[in-house]
Amino acid sequence: MSELVTGDAVVLGLRPARLPSRALALAIDLVMVGTVFGLVALGLAVAGGSLDDAAWAAVSVATFLLVPVGGPIAVETLSHGRSLGKLACGLRVVRDDGGPIRFRHALVRGGMGVVEILMTLGVVAVVASLVSARGRRLGDVFAGTLVVRERVPAGRAGAVPPPPPWLIGRFAGLDLSAVPDDLWLSVRQYLTRMHQLDPAVGRAMSQQLGGEVAARTGVPAPVGVPAAAYLAAVVHERQVRDARTAWHAAHPEAIRGSAGTSPVDAAGGASGPVARGVDGATRPGSGAAGGSPKPSATGFVPPV
Repeated sequence: MSELVTGDAVVLGLRPARLPSRALALAIDLVMVGTVFGLVALGLAVAGGSLDDAAWAAVSVATFLLVPVGGPIAVETLSHGRSLGKLACGLRVVRDDGGPIRFRHALVRGGMGVVEILMTLGVVAVVASLVSARGRRLGDVFAGTLVVRERVPAGRAGAVPPPPPWLIGRFAGLDLSAVPDDLWLSVRQYLTRMHQLDPAVGRAMSQQLGGEVAARTGVPAPVGVPAAAYLAAVVHERQVRDARTAWHAAHPEAIRGSAGTSPVDAAGGASGPVARGVDGATRPGSGAAGGSPKPSATGFVPPV
């Protein structure tokens, strides 16, 4: 896997897309753009039959700039790098540092795409992608972007380490609705690679990500709790909620018949000693009853 490194020297587990998947995504996009362009041209031909040659030439150029050129630029900007073809193939355009693209990135990619895709029938783009170690065409090189695979087989994806037992359930009352998907992705990528980072760099990145999550949720890490452990506990809480929601959706009749069962236990979550969360409710799975927290095999150490 070719890895990306952010400006903070954090390794991101993004997988650059290769030529076959990119070609398929491009083919889907070209079919859609060609269809829209044909319909618009047909409508203009019907409505503009009285135009003279100069006016018709101006309308044709404007239509070409708005549909085959401006359309993909607008779609990539508004969707943060996901066109219809890329969405169908599980691809996305991101910056070199792994962040979402902006209008200027889409503009450069679209402008170069006219030359290396439309004017040369894709020959220049194919050659550039084959030569590039990360499969980038010239538009990606000039824009500072990369097309990556969003859908990675589960068996090949890095597992997020579980939080220490003394933190499980501490954030059961946390509101996670304001945390965007790109921040979740950054947190997961950090947690799966944190043991490969320089300790100082990893600590700085965990504090940065922890601050962003705390700003979105309104609940900072407890005093003495490392930022990495806080992030792992918050991700674990989201996973528990996702599992609970999926289990409830698949077994609604079982939920009605087991009113006294803990939602986490019903969803197949970890059971164990009871801990008290931030909302004051009892939650399963945290720490040994009647004793002090003990270090776990996750690499996190209890606060002193």
